[in-house]
Amino acid sequence: MTLAYESLGNPRRETILLIGGTGSQLTHWSDAFCQALVAKGFRVIRFDQRDCGLSTRLEGAGLPDWPSLMTRLAAGQSVPLAYTLSDLARDAVGLLDALDIRRAHVVGASMGGMIAQLIATTYPTRVLSLTSLMATDGKPGLPPLAKPEVLAQAPPPPTDPDTAAALVYGVRTRQLLGSPAYPTAEATIRAEVARELRRSCYPAGYQRHAAAALVESQHDRRAQLRTLQVPTLVVHGDADPLVPVAAGQDVAATIPGAEWLLLPGVGHEVPLQVVPVLVDAIAAVAARAHRRPPMYAHPRPQ
Repeated sequence: MTLAYESLGNPRRETILLIGGTGSQLTHWSDAFCQALVAKGFRVIRFDQRDCGLSTRLEGAGLPDWPSLMTRLAAGQSVPLAYTLSDLARDAVGLLDALDIRRAHVVGASMGGMIAQLIATTYPTRVLSLTSLMATDGKPGLPPLAKPEVLAQAPPPPTDPDTAAALVYGVRTRQLLGSPAYPTAEATIRAEVARELRRSCYPAGYQRHAAAALVESQHDRRAQLRTLQVPTLVVHGDADPLVPVAAGQDVAATIPGAEWLLLPGVGHEVPLQVVPVLVDAIAAVAARAHRRPPMYAHPRPQ
């Protein structure tokens, strides 16, 4: 498995590991956001997860059988997947190993927020602080979507590497997931999506990511999250049409001592206008890692 990554800032500083959402390339973390973290004194690592961007593609894994997946999920049966989010969490820790980074501040958004939670609960000695953005903890009874009527307007995701179809899907999806308080011009969205597609267009990987994320979103992780002893920040936009605000609130209520940051008028994204507030909050929770006695010994997991 090969993962493409970028390292920004002084490699001698504490590391922030950024974990993106479904099908999100490392470039989805804006340069402005990354450089603001660097300006706070952090080293920043952003990377393409497996099956995404310039990282290893699982060409022979096939596409999810969505009707069967949904039927089995509704019946509470096990769902066959090419990989799980636990596998993606293991990949992320493997990247830290390869870069000789013993511990990091782990920041994840959407699917990446669930992966960040899994890293914190499965590899607690590797995590200095946790920031979970617009993610769920799998609590039963939560609505699966915040605003299904909005998401119903999205075109079906492409299954073939057709850049034109992927551009249409990417632009419309970002419009629907956007922030009412901070609207972005369609031309700007189109340019951003086109730039990402020139770097990589791999709809099959997106489909496999989406299947893994959907299945994990139905796994109740609260028992594991209650054991966390790491400084935690939970962030959600109050206009998120995908992940209900109640899901983020439950993550914050479940993790001991977690801080809750609700961003007014923000959708399922990190608009440039909220970068200063978000970066300040991440830096503050990271600083808490050094205002408490060590909770764990720090050997590398075997």
